[in-house]
Amino acid sequence: MITLLVHIANTDPIKLDVEELPDLNQIAVIGSNPRDRKDKEVIWVDEGVTTIILPWWRINYIQILPDSEAEEEFPLP
Repeated sequence: MITLLVHIANTDPIKLDVEELPDLNQIAVIGSNPRDRKDKEVIWVDEGVTTIILPWWRINYIQILPDSEAEEEFPLP
């Protein structure tokens, strides 16, 4: 599972879990478990929603967050 920090135009960024990196040839990014930076519920996502689709035109940029295994292999100073 890959965790992305998606920076959406005119709103706070959200974290999404994806199986693989988004395909730039697609028209949208599909991710599960939407949450804010602090892993709390996103207020604009309805209760019970586990997967969202974001069109590329709404996304400013995406950061790929390191997973916990990578942090164990290469600890930060």
